[in-house]
Formats: sequence, C-alpha cells, structure tokens
Amino acid sequence: MIQVYGIPNCDTIKKTQQWLTNNKVAFEFHDYKKEGITAIKLKEWIKLVGWETLFNKKSSTWKKLKEETGKDVTTAAEAIKLMQAHNSIIKRPVVEYHGAIIVGFEAANFKENLLP
Repeated sequence: MIQVYGIPNCDTIKKTQQWLTNNKVAFEFHDYKKEGITAIKLKEWIKLVGWETLFNKKSSTWKKLKEETGKDVTTAAEAIKLMQAHNSIIKRPVVEYHGAIIVGFEAANFKENLLP
C-alpha cells in the first residue's frame, strides 16, 4: 500500500491525492497535524534521501523560526527535532512505496515509480 504523508489543506497534497485517484493508485493518507511524525520514521527517510531533501528551508514556518532564533539547521538531529515540533517544515508530500520514498510532487516521477 502506498502511504502519502502531509497536511490535508496543502495544495501540493491535494494535487498528489488527485493524481493518485485519477490514476487509480490506492493510497492511505497520514495527516501530520493529527497523527504527528516519529523520529524513527524521519530517520528512515533520512537514510533514503538525506535530511536536506526532507527539510523545507523555503517554508514560511522555517523562515519565521530562523528569523526568531537566528539559528540555522546543520545536522540531521537538529532537523529531526524541528520537523517533529513543526511538521509543516517537512517537504510535501512524502510518498512511501515498496521500501522507497518520493519527496515532492512531480507527475513524471509518480508515473515512473507508482504505476505498473
């Protein structure tokens, strides 16, 4: 089963869900706001793609936090802490499939990896 992680009101998540539905790809949705995200799950993803791919430094949440604290994130451990506390910093969507993940929405990548 394909698992989609994100925030339901995010436009990219809506686009992802629409693409999967239109292409008849079954999936389950994990809502960060309701269900959170574990450090274990983040570590699994970091092993696959690196923390820099998951941590969205372009997000308004991150920009505000950086401005408030004056600090940058330089390690996976720092990134994990912040992604758990402020899950809107995690780039969306994260799509788990067959032991791999896709981070971000790109139709061509979805087609290549998620369709039979």
